[in-house]
Amino acid sequence: MTDMPDHDRLRKLLEDVVTDVRDAAPGLYEQAVEAAQERGKAPPRKGDFEKFGIAVYTRDGLCVAAGNAGVAFPIQSISKVFALEVALEGLGERVWKRVGREPSGDPFNSIIDLERDKGVPRNPFVNAGALVVCDMLVGLGGRPGPNRHVVKLVEGMLDGETIELNPDVMASDRTGGDLNRSLMFMAKHHGNLDHPVEKVMDAYVHQCAISLDCRGLARAGRFLMHDDAEAEDERGVAAARRARRILAIMMLCGQYDGSGDFAYRVGLPAKSGVGGGILAIAPHRASIAVYSPALDPMGNSWLGTLGLEMLTDRTDWSVFGSVRTRG
Repeated sequence: MTDMPDHDRLRKLLEDVVTDVRDAAPGLYEQAVEAAQERGKAPPRKGDFEKFGIAVYTRDGLCVAAGNAGVAFPIQSISKVFALEVALEGLGERVWKRVGREPSGDPFNSIIDLERDKGVPRNPFVNAGALVVCDMLVGLGGRPGPNRHVVKLVEGMLDGETIELNPDVMASDRTGGDLNRSLMFMAKHHGNLDHPVEKVMDAYVHQCAISLDCRGLARAGRFLMHDDAEAEDERGVAAARRARRILAIMMLCGQYDGSGDFAYRVGLPAKSGVGGGILAIAPHRASIAVYSPALDPMGNSWLGTLGLEMLTDRTDWSVFGSVRTRG
Protein backbone atom coordinates (compact mmCIF):
# COMPACT_ATOMS: atom_id res chain seq x y z
CA MET A 1 0.00 0.00 0.00
CA THR A 2 1.09 3.58 -0.53
CA ASP A 3 1.85 5.85 2.40
CA MET A 4 -0.99 7.65 4.13
CA PRO A 5 -1.89 10.94 2.39
CA ASP A 6 -1.64 14.05 4.54
CA HIS A 7 -4.82 14.98 6.34
CA ASP A 8 -5.73 18.00 4.22
CA ARG A 9 -5.32 15.95 1.07
CA LEU A 10 -7.35 13.11 2.58
CA ARG A 11 -10.14 15.52 3.52
CA LYS A 12 -10.25 16.91 -0.03
CA LEU A 13 -10.16 13.36 -1.40
CA LEU A 14 -13.18 12.34 0.68
CA GLU A 15 -15.10 15.42 -0.38
CA ASP A 16 -14.38 14.56 -4.02
CA VAL A 17 -15.51 10.97 -3.45
CA VAL A 18 -18.81 12.20 -1.98
CA THR A 19 -19.36 14.49 -4.97
CA ASP A 20 -18.59 11.76 -7.48
CA VAL A 21 -20.74 9.17 -5.69
CA ARG A 22 -23.69 11.54 -5.66
CA ASP A 23 -23.18 12.25 -9.36
CA ALA A 24 -23.27 8.51 -10.05
CA ALA A 25 -26.29 7.86 -7.81
CA PRO A 26 -29.04 8.45 -10.45
CA GLY A 27 -27.47 5.86 -12.75
CA LEU A 28 -27.16 3.37 -9.91
CA TYR A 29 -30.77 3.98 -8.98
CA GLU A 30 -31.83 3.01 -12.50
CA GLN A 31 -29.74 -0.16 -12.26
CA ALA A 32 -31.36 -0.94 -8.91
CA VAL A 33 -34.86 -0.51 -10.37
CA GLU A 34 -34.02 -2.88 -13.23
CA ALA A 35 -32.53 -5.43 -10.82
CA ALA A 36 -35.66 -5.28 -8.65
CA GLN A 37 -37.93 -5.78 -11.66
CA GLU A 38 -35.93 -8.80 -12.83
CA ARG A 39 -36.27 -10.37 -9.39
CA GLY A 40 -39.94 -9.49 -9.00
CA LYS A 41 -39.18 -7.24 -6.03
CA ALA A 42 -40.53 -3.82 -5.08
CA PRO A 43 -38.47 -0.94 -6.53
CA PRO A 44 -36.00 0.75 -4.18
CA ARG A 45 -36.69 4.14 -2.66
CA LYS A 46 -35.08 6.89 -4.69
CA GLY A 47 -34.40 8.88 -1.53
CA ASP A 48 -32.08 6.13 -0.29
CA PHE A 49 -29.75 6.94 -3.19
CA GLU A 50 -29.45 10.54 -2.01
CA LYS A 51 -27.61 9.68 1.21
CA PHE A 52 -23.92 8.86 1.41
CA GLY A 53 -21.39 9.34 4.19
CA ILE A 54 -17.78 8.30 4.66
CA ALA A 55 -15.25 8.49 7.50
CA VAL A 56 -11.61 7.43 7.67
CA TYR A 57 -9.90 6.87 11.02
CA THR A 58 -6.15 6.96 10.39
CA ARG A 59 -3.43 5.11 12.28
CA ASP A 60 -2.31 8.37 13.90
CA GLY A 61 -5.74 8.81 15.49
CA LEU A 62 -7.33 11.42 13.24
CA CYS A 63 -10.84 10.95 11.90
CA VAL A 64 -11.65 12.63 8.57
CA ALA A 65 -15.25 12.54 7.35
CA ALA A 66 -17.47 13.85 4.57
CA GLY A 67 -21.06 13.70 3.34
CA ASN A 68 -23.70 12.23 5.62
CA ALA A 69 -21.07 10.84 8.00
CA GLY A 70 -23.00 12.08 11.04
CA VAL A 71 -26.15 10.07 10.32
CA ALA A 72 -26.54 7.23 12.82
CA PHE A 73 -27.66 3.81 11.59
CA PRO A 74 -27.96 0.32 13.10
CA ILE A 75 -24.79 -1.58 12.31
CA GLN A 76 -26.71 -4.87 12.01
CA SER A 77 -24.41 -7.58 10.59
CA ILE A 78 -21.28 -5.48 10.99
CA SER A 79 -21.65 -6.40 14.66
CA LYS A 80 -20.61 -9.94 13.70
CA VAL A 81 -17.03 -8.68 13.37
CA PHE A 82 -17.01 -7.48 16.98
CA ALA A 83 -18.72 -10.65 18.19
CA LEU A 84 -16.04 -12.75 16.49
CA GLU A 85 -13.34 -10.70 18.22
CA VAL A 86 -14.93 -11.36 21.63
CA ALA A 87 -15.29 -15.07 20.87
CA LEU A 88 -11.71 -15.49 19.61
CA GLU A 89 -10.30 -13.62 22.59
CA GLY A 90 -12.32 -15.74 25.02
CA LEU A 91 -12.16 -19.14 23.32
CA GLY A 92 -9.31 -19.03 20.83
CA GLU A 93 -9.19 -21.76 18.19
CA ARG A 94 -12.10 -23.60 19.85
CA VAL A 95 -14.37 -21.22 17.93
CA TRP A 96 -13.57 -23.07 14.70
CA LYS A 97 -14.82 -26.39 16.05
CA ARG A 98 -18.35 -25.01 15.85
CA VAL A 99 -18.25 -22.70 12.83
CA GLY A 100 -16.39 -22.85 9.52
CA ARG A 101 -14.25 -20.37 7.62
CA GLU A 102 -15.51 -20.84 4.07
CA PRO A 103 -17.73 -18.68 1.82
CA SER A 104 -21.29 -19.94 1.61
CA GLY A 105 -22.55 -19.42 -1.93
CA ASP A 106 -26.07 -19.18 -0.52
CA PRO A 107 -28.00 -16.18 0.87
CA PHE A 108 -26.89 -14.98 4.31
CA ASN A 109 -30.05 -16.30 5.96
CA SER A 110 -30.18 -19.65 4.14
CA ILE A 111 -30.76 -22.84 6.09
CA ILE A 112 -29.52 -25.10 3.27
CA ASP A 113 -25.83 -25.13 4.19
CA LEU A 114 -26.64 -25.60 7.85
CA GLU A 115 -28.65 -28.72 7.09
CA ARG A 116 -26.09 -30.02 4.61
CA ASP A 117 -23.20 -29.54 7.06
CA LYS A 118 -25.03 -31.06 10.03
CA GLY A 119 -25.47 -27.91 12.07
CA VAL A 120 -22.03 -26.36 11.47
CA PRO A 121 -22.38 -22.95 9.72
CA ARG A 122 -20.06 -22.22 6.82
CA ASN A 123 -18.66 -19.04 8.39
CA PRO A 124 -19.33 -16.65 11.30
CA PHE A 125 -20.83 -13.92 9.08
CA VAL A 126 -23.84 -15.76 7.67
CA ASN A 127 -26.73 -15.55 10.12
CA ALA A 128 -26.42 -19.17 11.25
CA GLY A 129 -22.74 -18.64 12.03
CA ALA A 130 -23.37 -15.39 13.86
CA LEU A 131 -26.01 -17.07 16.00
CA VAL A 132 -23.66 -19.92 16.93
CA VAL A 133 -21.03 -17.31 17.84
CA CYS A 134 -23.66 -15.56 20.01
CA ASP A 135 -24.30 -18.90 21.70
CA MET A 136 -20.60 -18.99 22.53
CA LEU A 137 -20.78 -15.47 23.96
CA VAL A 138 -23.77 -16.41 26.13
CA GLY A 139 -21.62 -19.23 27.46
CA LEU A 140 -18.85 -16.80 28.39
CA GLY A 141 -21.16 -15.17 30.95
CA GLY A 142 -19.58 -12.36 32.91
CA ARG A 143 -20.86 -9.36 34.81
CA PRO A 144 -22.06 -7.43 31.72
CA GLY A 145 -24.51 -10.23 30.93
CA PRO A 146 -24.67 -12.36 27.82
CA ASN A 147 -26.32 -9.70 25.67
CA ARG A 148 -23.77 -7.03 26.57
CA HIS A 149 -20.46 -8.50 25.37
CA VAL A 150 -20.43 -6.82 21.96
CA VAL A 151 -22.00 -3.62 23.27
CA LYS A 152 -19.29 -3.43 25.93
CA LEU A 153 -16.53 -4.03 23.36
CA VAL A 154 -17.81 -1.28 21.08
CA GLU A 155 -18.21 1.14 23.97
CA GLY A 156 -14.62 0.36 24.94
CA MET A 157 -13.45 1.15 21.42
CA LEU A 158 -15.29 4.47 21.75
CA ASP A 159 -13.43 5.21 25.00
CA GLY A 160 -16.38 4.49 27.22
CA GLU A 161 -19.08 6.39 25.34
CA THR A 162 -22.58 5.00 25.89
CA ILE A 163 -24.01 3.78 22.61
CA GLU A 164 -27.63 3.81 21.52
CA LEU A 165 -29.59 0.71 20.55
CA ASN A 166 -31.96 1.18 17.63
CA PRO A 167 -35.49 0.55 18.97
CA ASP A 168 -36.89 -0.58 15.60
CA VAL A 169 -34.24 -3.29 15.29
CA MET A 170 -34.79 -4.35 18.88
CA ALA A 171 -38.53 -4.72 18.24
CA SER A 172 -38.46 -6.28 14.77
CA ASP A 173 -35.74 -8.83 15.47
CA ARG A 174 -37.38 -9.93 18.71
CA THR A 175 -40.84 -10.35 17.21
CA GLY A 176 -40.05 -11.17 13.58
CA GLY A 177 -36.97 -13.33 13.82
CA ASP A 178 -38.64 -16.63 12.94
CA LEU A 179 -36.05 -17.58 10.33
CA ASN A 180 -33.19 -16.90 12.74
CA ARG A 181 -34.94 -19.04 15.34
CA SER A 182 -35.29 -21.78 12.73
CA LEU A 183 -31.54 -21.62 12.09
CA MET A 184 -30.90 -22.00 15.81
CA PHE A 185 -33.27 -24.95 16.13
CA MET A 186 -31.48 -26.64 13.23
CA ALA A 187 -28.11 -26.04 14.92
CA LYS A 188 -29.55 -27.28 18.20
CA HIS A 189 -30.90 -30.41 16.49
CA HIS A 190 -27.33 -31.21 15.46
CA GLY A 191 -25.89 -30.43 18.90
CA ASN A 192 -24.34 -27.08 17.99
CA LEU A 193 -26.37 -24.77 20.24
CA ASP A 194 -25.85 -24.96 24.00
CA HIS A 195 -28.23 -22.33 25.34
CA PRO A 196 -31.95 -21.52 25.03
CA VAL A 197 -32.91 -20.09 21.68
CA GLU A 198 -34.50 -16.95 23.16
CA LYS A 199 -31.41 -16.19 25.23
CA VAL A 200 -29.19 -16.39 22.16
CA MET A 201 -31.72 -14.36 20.18
CA ASP A 202 -31.62 -11.63 22.79
CA ALA A 203 -27.83 -11.42 22.55
CA TYR A 204 -28.01 -11.28 18.76
CA VAL A 205 -30.67 -8.55 18.77
CA HIS A 206 -28.63 -6.38 21.12
CA GLN A 207 -25.54 -6.45 18.93
CA CYS A 208 -27.47 -5.86 15.68
CA ALA A 209 -29.25 -2.85 17.21
CA ILE A 210 -26.03 -0.97 18.01
CA SER A 211 -26.41 2.43 16.37
CA LEU A 212 -23.37 4.39 15.17
CA ASP A 213 -22.53 6.98 12.57
CA CYS A 214 -19.61 6.64 10.15
CA ARG A 215 -17.20 8.36 12.52
CA GLY A 216 -18.14 6.05 15.38
CA LEU A 217 -17.98 2.91 13.26
CA ALA A 218 -14.57 3.78 11.81
CA ARG A 219 -13.31 4.50 15.30
CA ALA A 220 -14.74 1.28 16.71
CA GLY A 221 -13.07 -0.74 13.96
CA ARG A 222 -9.61 0.71 14.49
CA PHE A 223 -8.41 -2.36 16.43
CA LEU A 224 -8.42 -4.25 13.14
CA MET A 225 -5.64 -2.08 11.73
CA HIS A 226 -3.34 -4.06 14.11
CA ASP A 227 -0.37 -1.71 13.71
CA ASP A 228 2.84 -3.68 14.28
CA ALA A 229 4.19 -0.90 16.48
CA GLU A 230 1.55 -1.72 19.08
CA ALA A 231 2.37 -5.44 19.21
CA GLU A 232 5.16 -5.05 21.75
CA ASP A 233 4.08 -7.70 24.25
CA GLU A 234 2.38 -11.08 24.24
CA ARG A 235 -1.08 -9.55 24.57
CA GLY A 236 -0.44 -7.17 21.69
CA VAL A 237 0.84 -9.97 19.48
CA ALA A 238 -2.26 -12.05 20.29
CA ALA A 239 -4.55 -9.11 19.43
CA ALA A 240 -2.73 -8.54 16.13
CA ARG A 241 -3.00 -12.22 15.27
CA ARG A 242 -6.75 -12.20 15.98
CA ALA A 243 -7.19 -9.10 13.83
CA ARG A 244 -5.33 -10.71 10.94
CA ARG A 245 -7.57 -13.76 11.10
CA ILE A 246 -10.75 -11.71 11.34
CA LEU A 247 -9.63 -9.70 8.31
CA ALA A 248 -9.18 -12.94 6.37
CA ILE A 249 -12.79 -13.94 7.10
CA MET A 250 -13.96 -10.42 6.19
CA MET A 251 -12.16 -10.65 2.86
CA LEU A 252 -13.72 -14.00 1.97
CA CYS A 253 -17.18 -13.69 3.50
CA GLY A 254 -17.84 -10.09 4.56
CA GLN A 255 -20.15 -9.15 1.68
CA TYR A 256 -21.99 -12.48 1.46
CA ASP A 257 -22.40 -13.57 -2.19
CA GLY A 258 -20.93 -10.24 -3.27
CA SER A 259 -17.58 -10.84 -1.56
CA GLY A 260 -15.71 -11.80 -4.72
CA ASP A 261 -16.96 -8.79 -6.67
CA PHE A 262 -16.19 -6.53 -3.71
CA ALA A 263 -12.64 -7.88 -3.45
CA TYR A 264 -12.17 -7.29 -7.17
CA ARG A 265 -13.48 -3.71 -7.04
CA VAL A 266 -12.28 -2.51 -3.62
CA GLY A 267 -9.44 -4.81 -2.59
CA LEU A 268 -9.91 -4.45 1.17
CA PRO A 269 -11.42 -6.74 3.83
CA ALA A 270 -14.82 -5.40 4.82
CA LYS A 271 -18.13 -6.25 6.46
CA SER A 272 -21.51 -4.94 5.42
CA GLY A 273 -24.82 -4.61 7.23
CA VAL A 274 -28.39 -4.25 6.00
CA GLY A 275 -28.53 -0.94 7.85
CA GLY A 276 -26.54 0.45 4.90
CA GLY A 277 -23.11 0.55 6.52
CA ILE A 278 -19.82 -1.03 5.52
CA LEU A 279 -16.69 -1.24 7.67
CA ALA A 280 -13.52 -1.67 5.61
CA ILE A 281 -9.94 -1.95 6.83
CA ALA A 282 -6.70 -0.89 5.16
CA PRO A 283 -4.26 -2.83 7.40
CA HIS A 284 -1.70 -0.61 9.16
CA ARG A 285 -3.30 2.41 7.45
CA ALA A 286 -6.94 3.13 8.26
CA SER A 287 -10.34 2.01 9.45
CA ILE A 288 -13.00 3.17 6.99
CA ALA A 289 -16.76 3.39 7.37
CA VAL A 290 -19.32 4.26 4.71
CA TYR A 291 -23.08 4.59 4.87
CA SER A 292 -25.86 4.65 2.32
CA PRO A 293 -29.16 2.82 2.95
CA ALA A 294 -29.87 1.58 -0.60
CA LEU A 295 -28.95 -2.11 -0.81
CA ASP A 296 -27.98 -4.19 -3.83
CA PRO A 297 -29.44 -7.69 -4.43
CA MET A 298 -26.76 -9.20 -2.18
CA GLY A 299 -27.73 -6.96 0.74
CA ASN A 300 -24.73 -4.61 0.44
CA SER A 301 -24.83 -0.83 0.09
CA TRP A 302 -24.87 0.26 -3.56
CA LEU A 303 -23.30 3.68 -2.97
CA GLY A 304 -21.13 2.46 -0.10
CA THR A 305 -19.41 -0.06 -2.33
CA LEU A 306 -18.94 2.50 -5.08
CA GLY A 307 -17.50 5.03 -2.62
CA LEU A 308 -15.00 2.52 -1.28
CA GLU A 309 -14.00 1.60 -4.83
CA MET A 310 -13.33 5.26 -5.58
CA LEU A 311 -11.41 5.72 -2.32
CA THR A 312 -9.10 2.75 -2.82
CA ASP A 313 -8.48 3.67 -6.45
CA ARG A 314 -7.38 7.18 -5.46
CA THR A 315 -5.35 6.21 -2.39
CA ASP A 316 -3.97 3.01 -3.97
CA TRP A 317 -4.87 1.11 -0.78
CA SER A 318 -5.26 -2.60 -1.45
CA VAL A 319 -4.23 -5.80 0.28
CA PHE A 320 -3.20 -7.00 -3.18
CA GLY A 321 -0.39 -4.49 -3.53
CA SER A 322 0.29 -1.07 -5.02
CA VAL A 323 -0.16 -0.27 -8.69
CA ARG A 324 1.47 3.17 -8.58
CA THR A 325 5.05 4.10 -7.80
CA ARG A 326 5.72 6.20 -4.75
CA GLY A 327 7.14 9.64 -4.74
